[in-house]
Amino acid sequence: MKLTIVKKSRTNNFKDAHVLEKITNLWKNASASLTTHEGNIYGLYYEYESNYKGDYSIAVAIEGDNERSIDIPENQEYKVFPVNTEDEQGIFQTWKSIWEREEKGALQRTYTYDFEKYYPDGQIAIYIAVK
Repeated sequence: MKLTIVKKSRTNNFKDAHVLEKITNLWKNASASLTTHEGNIYGLYYEYESNYKGDYSIAVAIEGDNERSIDIPENQEYKVFPVNTEDEQGIFQTWKSIWEREEKGALQRTYTYDFEKYYPDGQIAIYIAVK
């Protein structure tokens, strides 16, 4: 799968005091250029420094191939986590569950490319690359 980067940033969930501001602004700026986009939209997590506690790059992306594309390996196995979209904290709660599973050894992540997939019908799923 090829994803075209619309906007990107670099941050850290635990050490960057401006993480929420960076992510919010990233989505605001990207959404302004995606007003006519009708397909899936992705929140892509990649270029991990270490694990979920380290620095990483985050991007808003759409399917497509151009000079700003990233090639997501087709043979990568993913564990899919549906997000409760009725909960305004659904995405955060799902990430929290993912981190808890990892801490307990129940999730073996590869830290290559993870993504949130936003479907046109409003559903959201988080795809975590696993070993």
